[in-house]
Amino acid sequence: MVQIISGKKGKGKTKHLLEKVNASIKEAHGTIVYLDKNTKHMFELNNRVRLIDVSQYPIKNYDGFLGFICGIISQDHDLEEVYLDSFLTLAYLDQSSVEQAIDDLNVIGAKYDVTFILSISEDKEHLPANAQDKVIISL
Repeated sequence: MVQIISGKKGKGKTKHLLEKVNASIKEAHGTIVYLDKNTKHMFELNNRVRLIDVSQYPIKNYDGFLGFICGIISQDHDLEEVYLDSFLTLAYLDQSSVEQAIDDLNVIGAKYDVTFILSISEDKEHLPANAQDKVIISL
């Protein structure tokens, strides 16, 4: 399953993402992972949330990113949720590739029972059709 927090850059998506992950960890029975492009928000996250700084790994394209996601899932069978801040940047995507990425994450999430919560720097109305019903917060 995929959920999306959308809005232009600077609208406060990260704040909502952090609030959601910190609320989710209170109810979680498994593990939660937060992927970011740096460790800037380390002290804003509950200490039970695993923060991964994606920039520390040699990911160069979307296929590498997808392999990275699958690697995280394969090593943690208790994984419940994966939060992805700045999704387009982390996944090396442009606007034309978002539709396929959403489909890929849906398939992976359904197969391994993982929910992906993405922050995407784009207005809801500019997201592809398969993402429209997945937007939980539009800023």
